[in-house]
Amino acid sequence: MWIPLLLAVLQDSAPTSRPAPSPEVLRHAGEVAGLDFTDAELALMRAGVGDQMSSLAALRAFPLSNSDGPALRWRPIADPRGHAWATQERGVFGMETLPRMDLLERDRPANLDELAFWSIREIAALVRTRKVACVELAEWSLMRLERLDTKLHAVVTLMRERALEQARTRDSELEKGIYRGYLHGIPYGAKDLLAVSGFPTTWGSRIFATQEFEEDADVIERLNEAGAVLVAKLSLGELAMGDQWFGGTTRNPWQLEQGSSGSSAGSASAVAAGCVWFAIGSETLGSIVSPSTRCGCSSIRPTFDLVDTRGAMALSWSMDKLGPLCRSVEDAAIVLQAIVHRQRPNSRGTPGAHGPHPRTRIPQFWRDSEPALAGVRIGYPAESFENSKRDQPVLEDLRRLGAELVPVELPDYPVWDMMVILSAEAACAFDELTRDGRDEQMVDQSQDGWPNLFRIARLIPATDYIRADRMRAKLKQELEALFRDAKIEAIVHPSFGPLLGIGNLTGNPTVVAPNGFAADGTPHSISFTGDLYEDTRLLDIARNWQLSTAHHERHPQLDAK
Repeated sequence: MWIPLLLAVLQDSAPTSRPAPSPEVLRHAGEVAGLDFTDAELALMRAGVGDQMSSLAALRAFPLSNSDGPALRWRPIADPRGHAWATQERGVFGMETLPRMDLLERDRPANLDELAFWSIREIAALVRTRKVACVELAEWSLMRLERLDTKLHAVVTLMRERALEQARTRDSELEKGIYRGYLHGIPYGAKDLLAVSGFPTTWGSRIFATQEFEEDADVIERLNEAGAVLVAKLSLGELAMGDQWFGGTTRNPWQLEQGSSGSSAGSASAVAAGCVWFAIGSETLGSIVSPSTRCGCSSIRPTFDLVDTRGAMALSWSMDKLGPLCRSVEDAAIVLQAIVHRQRPNSRGTPGAHGPHPRTRIPQFWRDSEPALAGVRIGYPAESFENSKRDQPVLEDLRRLGAELVPVELPDYPVWDMMVILSAEAACAFDELTRDGRDEQMVDQSQDGWPNLFRIARLIPATDYIRADRMRAKLKQELEALFRDAKIEAIVHPSFGPLLGIGNLTGNPTVVAPNGFAADGTPHSISFTGDLYEDTRLLDIARNWQLSTAHHERHPQLDAK
């Protein structure tokens, strides 16, 4: 009885059917999808495909914004009740609330330019003792950005008045005895895919050059609470790809003829040039790791959803991640602590706090003892290191620090083919640009540019997108099993190997840091990938290694160029 009734309801509510495509069109469509339909199958399909085309037209007519994500969401853990966001609560890093006494006794330099490459803790000590005013730091950062950006092309919007107002407020708080912590008064930059109320958020595209939002992104709000001072919106490759945006190509401070890589192009460039002490970037597939490598930054791509993406441009709802780009792993830890979830659920579906993870540890690096990794088991893909001789000294560094290196085999999946997940989600996020022709206004009209990739992605069958997502779930399970069965706490690996793709699909955290310099004087990097939600432990391991080196202490000499 109910079947005829249901069919009648559907018939009354269904959109007018479009003309059915010809059998030849359907045959070619099947070939694109990898299917060979018979004549009888094509004849049977025609009317249904016409109905489906009408339904798709109705779906496309319904208004959606970039921030409206899908109902089905990627969750790296099956049962969040047994896990915690390892960096969720203040103090979890074991970080003292005041700078060390020896730093507090440090004098202010006669020339503020000497502060350009000081660490966050060193600058924080000057702020805490009021040897330098927050307004002075903001003015200095703004002027350095203005002066060097003629070479770097990293600034989209300089936020002078907002920054100085924030800095004056921070100085006033200090006068009243209010100190917000290490980031109090510290100038920083934000990738221009993060909304800041009252200012354009361009996403690196002239299409959105005047776009504004009413609310700050969550990460901006958290940094405001931590006392940091936002001085500039920094460039990103258009719609989060590469280092080309409507203002030009953002440059590598180490070699100005070279782009800074992307898509967190301006964030990496401005940090490496000593214009800001840190910047917020994003990664979907290498957009923190790649520019950090090119510009010599020390950065972390956190566990997926550890940092709320509310107010950030969506490229791939199931793969986008926000994280800090810095000049040292220690600085990255300080910033990450300020921006992670603390009880408030993510607007894209993270369920909030769920109690302590049994393996969560408090890093002890704040004790400033000699770097050591005695007894720490670290995995490494031996074949990757055999093919990357410049990364091999890192293994010797780790052995010297007492780490036990464990050769591991990574899960064998067609990872780069699985990126149809990213392609399909990105094409959907900017669906309107393809359909209304605005994609023709974008900078990169090459075969590898977004306009062409968006068009190609529209031919990905939905069944294959879902198949790739099923494979992704198995990949995550096998990577978890690798950490568990090998009893390792991190995997050290070349930055541009298989784990770049694997980690971005599964959501595992990665720390990237410089491990040397090429013959032309430009930096290269090594990466450490950790287990899900073990961001604190990963930072601890990476920082201990970094303190045994001096790569992060070298800086580009821009004033001499």
